[in-house]
Amino acid sequence: MDLLRTLWTAGHAAYVVGGSLRDTLLGREPVDWDLATDALPEQTLELFPDAVYENRFGTVVVRRRRREYAITTFRTDHDYADFRRPHRVEFGTSLDADLGRRDFTVNAMAWGANPGGGSASGAASGPEPGAEPRTALIDPFGGRVDVAARTLRAVGEPLARFEEDALRMVRAVRLATTLGFSMEPATLAAIRERAPLVAHLSGERIAAELAKILDAERPSVGLRLLADTGLLDHISPELAAQRGVVQNKIEGEDLWDHTLRTVDATPPHPIVRLAALVHDIGKPATQADGHFYGHETVGAEQARKMLERLNEPRAVTERVAHLVRQHMFKYEEGWSDTAVRRFIGKVGRDALDELFALREADNIGSGVAPTADGLDELRARIAAELASGPVLDRYALAIDGNDLIVEFGLNPGPHLGRILDALVERVIEDPALNDAPALLMLARDLVAGDR
Repeated sequence: MDLLRTLWTAGHAAYVVGGSLRDTLLGREPVDWDLATDALPEQTLELFPDAVYENRFGTVVVRRRRREYAITTFRTDHDYADFRRPHRVEFGTSLDADLGRRDFTVNAMAWGANPGGGSASGAASGPEPGAEPRTALIDPFGGRVDVAARTLRAVGEPLARFEEDALRMVRAVRLATTLGFSMEPATLAAIRERAPLVAHLSGERIAAELAKILDAERPSVGLRLLADTGLLDHISPELAAQRGVVQNKIEGEDLWDHTLRTVDATPPHPIVRLAALVHDIGKPATQADGHFYGHETVGAEQARKMLERLNEPRAVTERVAHLVRQHMFKYEEGWSDTAVRRFIGKVGRDALDELFALREADNIGSGVAPTADGLDELRARIAAELASGPVLDRYALAIDGNDLIVEFGLNPGPHLGRILDALVERVIEDPALNDAPALLMLARDLVAGDR
């Protein structure tokens, strides 16, 4: 209200618009607040000297109480030549025209006032001097009715809206998933018809929407909708190939059904949910005689390539690929303590909880108990080993590379690393060997054997 009043006092039309208004009508806490005004960006900056002009689309960002508020000039978009974003934007004074360029009716409402009056805003005529202008809900496309009906409907002609920006189709799936909305038939049909256009989108934009779908209470709703509309074919052909692949899990369900069950069974952890989505991505390429030999190895590489296409951070890509590669581990009661330590070292202690969460969800997706395959016992044995502080990598050895250089005159390089790794293996087998004199004796034998 402070921001609106500042704009009103200066004689500008100003409204709350977009998702924040939609969420307010739904009784949800808005994630962020967007405002629209007839003030040009430079005029907005004069009113809010601490603001930042964020982009060429007329958005000025104002920070108040550790929150950001986007104030955007009324605009009309032109020249959508790449199905991604307008090449040219014209600023205007018409609220109706601004709302008419938005994606869905539930996002094409406004609440606020125009102190100068005028039919463009639909607000009442100007107030008495010193009085606050009369506010109104502006809803030219029936968004309030669609909010009440929990219906997602494109503004105007759906095909035109999706040709302007193909991301709107993925956003439609995300909104239907997170808000629990159904799609109006013409909007849904247009998505199916224009699904190939998502190939023009950048990986970052798709990844951002996919992350929100995966963060939903039931990600499977959105993922199934991506597949049913044909969007998945162009976002990830590897995942789309899972449809119709038969496996011996739950009767009547295919590999894609298993993936969706697995994703729904994971905790709301972004890495684990992303790993659950791609954990069996390698199965279609490895199926033979009802088996999928080596699918975790093939899948790790396919997952890596898919996430690279989406321009996920390298750390995310590598972590997810690692979980895919390790998710088929098989524990047996006869494992020695050394075997448990080797398992910890191979997986990495930082990835253990994520791997167990993925495996438990995979079990649920397969129709078995989450802790089947002795997971509880393995988890307990791992906890006992970690409590004793085992050596799992070269950085926990009682000696380091400098000690070997000084003692044996070695040179830095791969040869030195191989000796350290060999010492780690010996200490994993027998933790009592992690003592400087003992390690130097072992190292002497290793050095002598190489000379």
